[in-house]
Amino acid sequence: MEKLTNTTILIIDDEEDILFTLKILLKKHLGHVYTNSNPFHIPRLIRQHQPDLILLDLNFKSGATTGEEGLHWLKKIKELSPETPVIIITAHGDVEIAVEALKEGASDFIEKPWHNEKLIATIRSTIQLITSQKEIRQLEQTRETLSNQLKAVTGTMLGESEAIQTTFRTIRKVAKTDANVLILGENGTGKEMVARAIHDASMRSKEVFIKVDVGSIPESLIESELFGHKKGAFTDAKTDRIGRFEAAQNGTLFLDEIGNLSTASQSKFLSALQNMVIVPVGSNQAVPVNFRLICATNEPLPEMVQNKTFRQDLLYRINTIEIKVPPLRERTGDIALLSQHFLQQFREKYKRSQLTIHPTAIEKLEKYHWPGNVRELQHTIERAVILADEAELQPDDFRLSGEITSQTDTEQDNLNLEKMERRMILKAMQLHKGNITKAAEELGITRAALYRRLDKFGIQ
Repeated sequence: MEKLTNTTILIIDDEEDILFTLKILLKKHLGHVYTNSNPFHIPRLIRQHQPDLILLDLNFKSGATTGEEGLHWLKKIKELSPETPVIIITAHGDVEIAVEALKEGASDFIEKPWHNEKLIATIRSTIQLITSQKEIRQLEQTRETLSNQLKAVTGTMLGESEAIQTTFRTIRKVAKTDANVLILGENGTGKEMVARAIHDASMRSKEVFIKVDVGSIPESLIESELFGHKKGAFTDAKTDRIGRFEAAQNGTLFLDEIGNLSTASQSKFLSALQNMVIVPVGSNQAVPVNFRLICATNEPLPEMVQNKTFRQDLLYRINTIEIKVPPLRERTGDIALLSQHFLQQFREKYKRSQLTIHPTAIEKLEKYHWPGNVRELQHTIERAVILADEAELQPDDFRLSGEITSQTDTEQDNLNLEKMERRMILKAMQLHKGNITKAAEELGITRAALYRRLDKFGIQ
């Protein structure tokens, strides 16, 4: 047995010979071995040594055979240190008492006289089991912490307008079910936040939330990303890898930009959803999956069905419930609330605690059409907080997309190719209400090229 140098074991038995024998045997394999013949010392010994494992005899008084003392001290150990595993030492023929000890929380039992190999194997397997359980708990705590941090980053949905309140009511109803949900809305409206809100209010909230940006995955890799692959399935498949479907097991799978899924991939995707079974690339073994599916898109899926670029049966499968997230221009009554929320967020981030927004600045924000929706408002507030010179944000502190401040600016823009390009991109985005695909087609460039230009010009 590999020596467990970081393991501490405590042995409690009234027979000194047994204590001596076990200590000599186990010192070869464990880091620290402590022994004691008096069970009344158990509370002190646990506090002093914090053992990883305890070996406990069932009988201490001379002639005792009932095991009542051992059961009493087992319960006491579980009160003092619930997670410390206890292996019972019992005389041959006391199996019924040992079974009772298992019911009271013991991890295992060994009979006297024992076989050294079996004793060591029992100790090793118990320690490995407890270590695995600790690792699982740590992973669960880490996942919960990361989830809470992600919620803090993505924020919560806010709004008092009737348009967004209607969305909130639908979320509350849908979250209680396991129905597939399709979220529709322009870029920047908060479709991912809606998906997370559904997950957080669902019966699967303690499980994982896996997001997949379908539009960012190359067609050649989409099947591997979703279903996983086996080692050697293709050139770069150097190890086995599970896909997003399997990673979302028992949780929620959120597929963003589902409208960008190719027709070939749609067929395999539909088959997997119908049977809730996947087959990793390069494998013949079917893998059952169980997750709640939420999809989102800003694409007009009904039109795509008519144009035969999106399967009608897949559309039926993913939109048991359909939620439309209203654009910010349809909920202007929320702009003041959202502005104050983002202001508070960025005051803390950039140490500008005294910063406020003048009412006329709010009026300016409320009159703007917000082609980038809530995301654009968020970035606009952040930019203003960073660049503000005074303690109160004025209308001029907010430079909005497409805004022309003077005739001189107009004349200069007409002579500047980059500014002309930016203006054309803004017009295309406004014309198609933030739809990346249609705006790219209007401009005669690819989606990827448009994304690069949006980033270059700071257009959200």
